[in-house]
Amino acid sequence: MRVVIAPDKFKGSLSAPDVARHLATGLLAGFGQTGLEATRIPVADGGEGTIDAAIGSGFTRRTTTVTGPLGEPVKADFAVRDQEAVIEMAAASGLALLPDGPTSQTAKTATSIGTGELIRAALDLGCRKIILGVGGSANTDAGAGVLQGLGAVFLDENGNELPGGGAAVAQLNSIDFSNFDVRIEATEFVLASDVDNPLLGASGAPAIFGPQKGATPDDVTSLDAALSHFVDVLAATTGQHAKYAAKAEGAGAAGGVGYIAIAALKAERRPGIDVVLEFTDLEQRLKGADLVITGEGSLDEQSLLGKTPMGISRAAQKAGVPVIAVCGRSTLSREQLTDAGFHTVHALTDMESDVQKCIAEAGPLLEQLGKHIGVYLAERTGNPDNKEYLNV
Repeated sequence: MRVVIAPDKFKGSLSAPDVARHLATGLLAGFGQTGLEATRIPVADGGEGTIDAAIGSGFTRRTTTVTGPLGEPVKADFAVRDQEAVIEMAAASGLALLPDGPTSQTAKTATSIGTGELIRAALDLGCRKIILGVGGSANTDAGAGVLQGLGAVFLDENGNELPGGGAAVAQLNSIDFSNFDVRIEATEFVLASDVDNPLLGASGAPAIFGPQKGATPDDVTSLDAALSHFVDVLAATTGQHAKYAAKAEGAGAAGGVGYIAIAALKAERRPGIDVVLEFTDLEQRLKGADLVITGEGSLDEQSLLGKTPMGISRAAQKAGVPVIAVCGRSTLSREQLTDAGFHTVHALTDMESDVQKCIAEAGPLLEQLGKHIGVYLAERTGNPDNKEYLNV
C-alpha cells in the first residue's frame, strides 16, 4: 500500500516536513515496517513554509545575508533547482524579523529591500525563473524596497537618496534606474499569492493589511498617500502601465510587493497552492497511491478559500485517490468537510482537549494518530476490495 502524506505546517507548532515525518513514523509503526510505502510531500500555500516545500521536492537550500525589514543584516534562505528559484519573502522582510514586534514606527519604516536582494542572489546563481512567495511581510512600501534591492536609487528633490520604508516614498522626486539589474528583463517571475486586493484605497494594502503591521488610522492615511505618490513617480518614469498595475488584483499583496512584481517584474499572479503543487510535481507523485493524508493546524472557513488542504483534496480527487485530513483543530461541519472531499478528518483536539498541550506536543500526538491510522489500514487491507480503511 502506498500513502502520500502531503500536509502544510501546523502554525506555531510544527513545520510541514515535521508534520509529515511524525505522521509517517506513526503510520509505519502501526502498519508494520513492510507492505506500506509512505511518500512525504510537505506543501504550503505560497506563504510561510514554501521553501520547506521546495526543499522537499528536490530544490537545494541556499543562504545569503540580506537587509532585514529595519535595515539590519539577516540571513535568509531560498531554494534553487537548475534555473528555477523559490523565494519566500518573509525570510528577508517578514514580520517575524521585527525584534519587538510591529509598531506604528515599523509600519512606516519597514522595507522590502531584502526581498530584492534575494532576487539578485538567485539571478547570480543563473536562475531565470523565480517564484516569489509572499505573505507575513512587515513592510507597507509598495515594493519600493524590492526595486532598491535590485539597484534602483530613490532620490528626493535635493538629489539625496531616500531610506527604505513606505513613509519615505512620500518624499520621492525621481528614481534612478541606471544601475538596475538588467537580468530582470530575461527572467520569468511568478507571484504566488491568493490576495486579490489592489494597492490603494479602502481595500488597498495600507487600509486592509497596515493595521496588522502596526499602522494606526493616521498611519494608514499617510501611507496610502505616500504609495499613491510613488505610483505617480514610477508611472512618470517607466510609463502609464505602472498606474494600471496599482489597480490589478494582487497589487496589494505583501504590503504592495505584489504591485511592484506586476508593474516592474512583469510577474504572473497565481494561487499559491497551485504554484506549490506544480513544483512539487504532486500530480505525477499521486499516481499509484492508495490514500492521501493532508492537513494543517486549523481546518476552518479560511481553509475552504484555497488553502493547502483544499488544493490537495482537489488534486487527489482528480487522480481518483481518496483523501483524509489531520489537523490541530477543526471548526468545520461534517457537511463542509464532506463537500471539501475529505472522507475522514482527525483533529488533535479529539485526542487531547487542552489546546496548548496539542500545540506543545503536536509531534507525539501526530505519531499516535499516525499509528492509529496505520493499525487500521493493516487490519482492513488484507482484502484489496475492502475500502473500509477510508473510514479510519
